[in-house]
Amino acid sequence: MINTNKIVGDYDIVLITLDTLRYDVSQQLFKEKRLPQLQKYLPESGWEKRHAPGSFTYASHHAIFSGFFPTPIDQPKQERLFATQFAGSETTNTNTFTFEQATIIDGLKAKGYHTACIGGVGFFNKRTSLSNVFPSMFDESHWEDCLGVTSPFSTKYQFQKAEEIVQQNQQNRLFLFINISAIHQPNYFYQQGAKVDSITTHAKALEYVDSQWEILMNAFKGRPTLFLLMGDHGTAYGEDGFNGHRLAHEVVWNVPYAEFLMNEK
Repeated sequence: MINTNKIVGDYDIVLITLDTLRYDVSQQLFKEKRLPQLQKYLPESGWEKRHAPGSFTYASHHAIFSGFFPTPIDQPKQERLFATQFAGSETTNTNTFTFEQATIIDGLKAKGYHTACIGGVGFFNKRTSLSNVFPSMFDESHWEDCLGVTSPFSTKYQFQKAEEIVQQNQQNRLFLFINISAIHQPNYFYQQGAKVDSITTHAKALEYVDSQWEILMNAFKGRPTLFLLMGDHGTAYGEDGFNGHRLAHEVVWNVPYAEFLMNEK
């Protein structure tokens, strides 16, 4: 386990939720070597299989922002990387960065971090009171149509925005959150000729995200950085008669997870 007490203050921290990404799809693409950019950073075994803390974006992100990341399926009480102080917690140890505040965002602000959010799906678009809840947690937040689910080039624009934020914070430690929107429906436009979303277009959307990955990596070149990648939930494409998410099915609960350090001190 990474000792986050040795990370906080000395490393940038990048938290990425790959919205709606299924574990089975992501791991199959890894095994087939269809994620050439991400494979440079993922472990040899690929994605770790975990259980999502919620079955849809709003629920999962409230948990994630308070340190309740997806849990390992074979070790649900594994110590957490970040945790708000909570009496009787069974998932914190000396490696866990704990904080008094209610969220990782505020906990890192208290340590001098500049916090930034690059939104993706509708819960981040700032068009309603509800979709302002998450963006308002950060020092700065960004959303526009080109970053959202209907844009076939959303990841490119999200990572270019990340470049801008890094450039503007050369003297600051940075906590950057990105909600990747490309995999969320609609995703049919990533498969030539497709008219409807499917598990195939879901996979093609992840391949698109991979094709843009080096934009983000280059933005943090030379900066010690902890990257945290996770699905917030999966989604169903007809399995057992289910479609979509906000429902209890293994393709919704099983999500990929990865963490890695870059430019270590």
